[in-house]
Amino acid sequence: MPMAQPSTTVAYGAVVLAAVLWGGSIVAQKMALGSFSAVEASVLRDIGGLVILLATWWWQERGTFHITWPDARLLGLLGLGVLGNHLLILMGLNYVSGAVGGVIIGASPVVTTLLSAMLIRDVPLRAVWLGALLSFAGVGLVSVAGFQAAGEQPLLGGTLVFLGVLSWALYSIGSRTIMERVSALTVNWTTLLVATVLQIPLLWTDRKMMDAGLASVTTSDWLALGYLVVFATAVAQQAWLFGVKGVGPSRASVLGNLTPVAAIGLSALILHESVGVIELLGIGFILAGVWAVNRQTAEVHG
Repeated sequence: MPMAQPSTTVAYGAVVLAAVLWGGSIVAQKMALGSFSAVEASVLRDIGGLVILLATWWWQERGTFHITWPDARLLGLLGLGVLGNHLLILMGLNYVSGAVGGVIIGASPVVTTLLSAMLIRDVPLRAVWLGALLSFAGVGLVSVAGFQAAGEQPLLGGTLVFLGVLSWALYSIGSRTIMERVSALTVNWTTLLVATVLQIPLLWTDRKMMDAGLASVTTSDWLALGYLVVFATAVAQQAWLFGVKGVGPSRASVLGNLTPVAAIGLSALILHESVGVIELLGIGFILAGVWAVNRQTAEVHG
């Protein structure tokens, strides 16, 4: 049963909630990497989120599940988007700080809008190219400048995080189409299931906790993983899909600028990471790009 069309106000509220929760997830992911490998953290996060989503789906929809083979294939492809987003960002955070990762993720609104304009043409490409250039300049600045806070390998880490952003943009665009026929909750758990199954064999290539034992995991790292399971995966992804259903991927993605702001603030507060001029300059470029895209798309829709 497809999800009812939410009101614009509620849809925007859901997107804001998702963006802020994802800002916190950058810090949680960075913390979790203290005890878990990137693959371990991603698999455990997805399994936990999947349990919550399946229980919610069974409670709300009584296990109703009617999809066509074409929709099943699309859900499989969307699962690759979830896999790329969860795993690539965690891998990237091995090499860059949480603040820098948050800045790069701030380009997500423009990446989504640019790809949306190219693939489903919900806004003209002419309305987003300038904003895309500004945001990509900001991403490039924080990824390759090589300043101290960037981490060990800023180019590699920044590239991995950006590919994770690209994966989520494709997921957001593809999910809106299928949610005309399938509920957001069904889209969420089925795509997360695909991502989880595909990651499990990778556990043998990237081990940390499995070699050191459960006793090696600190309490704070368990709490960080719990945040990723409940808030970043189950709650935020459902809120995001709800918002995308209501206002579309282009408009919803504009509010993604709250994610890097939350990530930078929380990285400084919790991880005690330095936030320097280049981070602030990079986020300035990204937010300028978001503003330009928002203004141009508003004029088009208006």
